[in-house]
Amino acid sequence: LGALIGFYFLYSFFDETVFGLLFASVGGIMVYISLDELLPAAKEYGKHHLSIYGLMAGMIVMALSVLLLM
Repeated sequence: LGALIGFYFLYSFFDETVFGLLFASVGGIMVYISLDELLPAAKEYGKHHLSIYGLMAGMIVMALSVLLLM
């Protein structure tokens, strides 16, 4: 409900640049959480190589999807 109210009041400020900045910020936060929180936890449980492979595969999939959308 709060997101809808915020969107209603801030709708006039949204354009492609603002959306790009918001998506870049959220993407950076997700990468930070992956590298700083999830990888050390995986290393603690002994499966850190699999998590690194998954992280790399995810980055490759995202890069390919961006290339295919261009």
